[in-house]
Amino acid sequence: MTITHEEHRAVIQGKMKGIIKPAYRTNWGAMYQGDCEEILKRYPLTRQIGKVQLVLTSPPFPLNRKKKYGNLTGEEYLNWLKNLAPLFRNYLSPDGSIVLELGNAWEAGNPVMSTLPLKALMSFLEAGELNLCQEFICYNPARLPTPAQWVTVERIRVKDSFTRVWWMSPVKRPKANNRNVLTEYSRSMQDLLRKGTYNSGPRPSGHHIGKKSFLSDNGGAIPPNLLIPTPTEESLIEVLPIANTRASDSYQVYCRQKNIAPHPARMQPELAEFFIRFLTDRNDLVLDPFAGSNTTGYAAERLKRRWLTIELDAGYVETSEVRFKPEMINEA
Repeated sequence: MTITHEEHRAVIQGKMKGIIKPAYRTNWGAMYQGDCEEILKRYPLTRQIGKVQLVLTSPPFPLNRKKKYGNLTGEEYLNWLKNLAPLFRNYLSPDGSIVLELGNAWEAGNPVMSTLPLKALMSFLEAGELNLCQEFICYNPARLPTPAQWVTVERIRVKDSFTRVWWMSPVKRPKANNRNVLTEYSRSMQDLLRKGTYNSGPRPSGHHIGKKSFLSDNGGAIPPNLLIPTPTEESLIEVLPIANTRASDSYQVYCRQKNIAPHPARMQPELAEFFIRFLTDRNDLVLDPFAGSNTTGYAAERLKRRWLTIELDAGYVETSEVRFKPEMINEA
């Protein structure tokens, strides 16, 4: 499903209403303030139709409790998210990807999980004619024990501490390279490589492990689709420090100094960096239509990718600009 010449011309004609100017820009990207559906149909963003390598975003979750950053519920949420799929897809390059973080939801007043996020995903896939490339689980140990009524009051549920991250593409083989996200080998794997010996042969699972299967140094371990904050000593899986509790990063320090409330649902920089490394190359274009505090733009800037981001709330746009001070971009 690609945009037709007539559709493209109709979108471009939006420039007759005036050029949308960025709230701020850097050498690598630009942040726009406003509704993403409107801005993505206006010039100059329409010049990037078909050129975005990665749409990486975390839209408002379908929470029953109303949040300051905006969220819908029920069928209204499902239809809203579904209608965004064709718009996002039209911006993708031929081998581009969409990565969408969706949180869990509960039925109002009941200790029962809502299936709305899963229904919204299915509707999004169908409306955009997208393939589901892979599901990722992002575990955040810093999550508060919620829903409080069922977890800390009645004690009949455990705390909900993960979100799902869905990787989609209009093609079955989008650009991706897991060599860009290899992690350090565990101590046991380093010992294996050093000794050059391994207990090869058949396994109870039916797999047959060859003598050289685990004895090649490929520069690091291939990460799994489970993103966790801390490893075990013998772990061979990737570690992403994704707990969102750091109070000393420059963005939060700036907000405290200016007595400004930071965005309450910030994407973790490590999560954004992982997918940008995995699915793009230097100079590729990354788009985040729900930028919030502009973590995606910040990660793209650090990794030398071009970026475009959009955020509805003018206050969040204003505070996000501090991320692009030289001392912040060069943070370790």
